[in-house]
Amino acid sequence: SLTSPWDLQTALSQPNSVVNGGDTIWLHGGTYTGRFISTINSTKPDKKILVSSISGERVTLNGNTKSARKSVLEVQGARVRYQNFEITFLGDYDRHFGQPGFQKVNGLFHTLGEDCEFSGLRIHNNPGVGVGSWKATGGTLIEFCKVYNNGHLRKKKGVGEGFYVQNQSDKERIIRNNFIFNNYYKGIEVWSASSGVGFEFVKNVRLENNIIFNNGTPAGKHVDNLIIASDDKEGINVARNIKVLNNVLYHNINHEDNSNYGHGASLTLGYNFKSPVRDIVVNDNLIIGKNNALRLFHVKSMNFKRNTIYSGYVNFFNSTLNSINKDSWAVSNNNYYTRKFKAFRVIKTRDFSLDEWQKEYKTELHSEWNPLKNFKMNKALYIEKSPDNPKSYEIAVLNSEAKSVQVDFTSSGIEENTNYKILDLASGDIIESGQLKSNKQIEIKPGNHNGTALNFGVYTIEFEEVSKKRKSLFERLFGWIF
Repeated sequence: SLTSPWDLQTALSQPNSVVNGGDTIWLHGGTYTGRFISTINSTKPDKKILVSSISGERVTLNGNTKSARKSVLEVQGARVRYQNFEITFLGDYDRHFGQPGFQKVNGLFHTLGEDCEFSGLRIHNNPGVGVGSWKATGGTLIEFCKVYNNGHLRKKKGVGEGFYVQNQSDKERIIRNNFIFNNYYKGIEVWSASSGVGFEFVKNVRLENNIIFNNGTPAGKHVDNLIIASDDKEGINVARNIKVLNNVLYHNINHEDNSNYGHGASLTLGYNFKSPVRDIVVNDNLIIGKNNALRLFHVKSMNFKRNTIYSGYVNFFNSTLNSINKDSWAVSNNNYYTRKFKAFRVIKTRDFSLDEWQKEYKTELHSEWNPLKNFKMNKALYIEKSPDNPKSYEIAVLNSEAKSVQVDFTSSGIEENTNYKILDLASGDIIESGQLKSNKQIEIKPGNHNGTALNFGVYTIEFEEVSKKRKSLFERLFGWIF
């Protein structure tokens, strides 16, 4: 009850005779120290259990304690929605593998249970994987989460992805509207390192409208913001039916320096030539990275359209060439900005210009090439209302000249002169405040918050309620006349 609540682990362990679909477990504001396993499970196909913070109250699950459990929160039940709380490590702890007291602990691990939803979670600073979304959890939805600074160092290398994703179900896994950044290893791995398992579990995933940037940075090396691949040497468990739609994949770039040397992959497709990816859709994405931003290593079938790519080269292995001009390869209407005119590199074989590539392989129809110096962009890449606060918006902006970006709130319905605050998306620190002008535009100058270059930034904008002048007694009594 409200006056005599369960402790958190007790609440998350209730049988479905006590907590079932349509019920809500409300979390009081405060810090819950421990590592927790949720086994609550809805037996009602059309109703979910809700686990949520009470509106306006901050709830933090703090895993920095002694425990044999390897995740701050492990989920093992079906048809449950978890929303609006934080999963993290607080206080002092070591992030170097092998040091006294080091613990490898993941943030959220969803190991069992289909049709779960995770929304508005803040998962950060865990010394392991941020989110593990595993193969036996079909039908999962993960949205509006912020997943950052998870992982640790091992022999000077970063360990710990933002997301590690698998799926053996025919139900689609949906990951959308998330911010995933500054994790010690890759941003999202849709991947299996297993070989010889004899069945598929890297399939049916949709990645849409996510902002994924600067992963690998805490370990000192930019690595893939997104990789889709499998290392199955028998070619059975291949990555297939993966959709990548309208995402931003970004590594820090100085757009005034047109050399763009160095490692910084933003998107990689394929890893082992015996298990090339199949039926991949990559449409309407912004892909920015260093010399190797886009790597199409082992790809059997793909739809790749209307993407903007900023890279040194586009990299291929020879295995991909066997599929490139077949009906299963639909690639067109892309915009490439690269360091070299001959930008399409078949590794250890030959470099092609776009014209040569089009003639040789009958692909990239209506695509365009430009040198890096021609890349110009000044826009809000992402504006979405926060699901738990109708007066809060999450923003991503990019200005290639490191100048201000105008963010338009004309269609928001927010009134002129409404007070607002611009906050750091991760820390919540106030960067600037002001009042909404009559043109409904807010000027944001990207800075180095969250370690970004001066041309890119992610923020929260919070609006306050407009204080309305109290009507006079006369107006209240007779206002209807006028």
